[in-house]
Amino acid sequence: MDFAFDARTEELRHQLLTFMDQHVYPAEEVAAEQREAQDDPWQTVPVVEELKAEARRKGLWNLFLPDRTYGAGLTNLQYAPLAEILGRSPQLAPTALNCAAPDTGNMELLTEFGNPEQRRRWLEPLLNGEIRSAFAMTEPEVASSDATNIETRIRREGDEYVISGRKWYISGAMNPDCRIFIVMGKTDPDGEDIRRQQSMVLVPRDTPGLEVRRAMRVYGYEDHYHGGHAEVRFHDVRVPVGNLVGEEGGGFAIAQARLGPGRIHHCMRLIGMAERAVELMCRRAHARTAFGKPLAAQGVVQEWIADARVEIEQLRLLVLKTAWLMDTVGNRGAHTEIQSIKIATPRAVVGILDRAVQLHGAGGVSQDYPLAELWAAARTLQLADGPDEVHQRSLARRELKKYA
Repeated sequence: MDFAFDARTEELRHQLLTFMDQHVYPAEEVAAEQREAQDDPWQTVPVVEELKAEARRKGLWNLFLPDRTYGAGLTNLQYAPLAEILGRSPQLAPTALNCAAPDTGNMELLTEFGNPEQRRRWLEPLLNGEIRSAFAMTEPEVASSDATNIETRIRREGDEYVISGRKWYISGAMNPDCRIFIVMGKTDPDGEDIRRQQSMVLVPRDTPGLEVRRAMRVYGYEDHYHGGHAEVRFHDVRVPVGNLVGEEGGGFAIAQARLGPGRIHHCMRLIGMAERAVELMCRRAHARTAFGKPLAAQGVVQEWIADARVEIEQLRLLVLKTAWLMDTVGNRGAHTEIQSIKIATPRAVVGILDRAVQLHGAGGVSQDYPLAELWAAARTLQLADGPDEVHQRSLARRELKKYA
């Protein structure tokens, strides 16, 4: 068993670490100031476009996509340590390298299931970072943790599909550069197989009847850099039948194929978030004195830092194993491990960030440090792409089946 990264991964790691130090971290404060100054808070700020241009010049672009035709051709195992680095500045770094959700999952989906015209019209500008996109699955009226519950209706009328329904927490939809929605709804609501009732269609943002109604906050935050999370309504929206992704009835299977890589990408970035939290904890512990000695000499602080290091190392090994399995036996063969990391990683990282906030006192909950926003993002990932309890249920059933 070899724990070393291969030569290409190591080279990209060094390039990316340098890019973060020279460009991304200095841009964090600049981006916040620019966002405050502009009229449209959802418009991409200028410094992000500068970062994107610099990343492309350095070849740090579309690293997430394993298909060499469209992306960097990296395996999941090669991408894992790179995504971890991006997670240290989740509001800027993934977008700068065109590796930000939900575009990553949408590009993977179009690469695998899109037809040539769909790829030409939508995938190519996404790959070039010219537009943004949204994935519209979650609904407020049903338990969307079970995707068979969705109620949005997609009915065929001649050469068109007519879409009616309401979605929310649709990531990316607030950004004016979001030009395309991938919408999941039911084309056959009375079908015998509940997993063949759903389909996916492409809906351009400017289609009549598509209403981006409001921004949805996450623990009070609005995710400006990823284009926000929106409530979206479809009022008899009409699109050509050629906008169908894959085949009718294939929506559920496509969704599962899309969400698997997304889950591991989230976990990779979460480890980077945890590493940044530990770095901030250590710096704070050395810089502050309480009751006559530095915080670094306080036993409880030492315990927090030690426990965080142990948890991060455990999580990293499990994520790397999962990435290796996805590369060698496929997503289906790595199902147990994907669910395991999706349960374990957000939970542990929330705890690490919570202790980092505590160590920073009032500063920890303020806008002067990234910790509170990182905590909100990590806590949200205990819900996104399936809540913990759904993955626990599935994982337990798989374990119990071995002994039935």
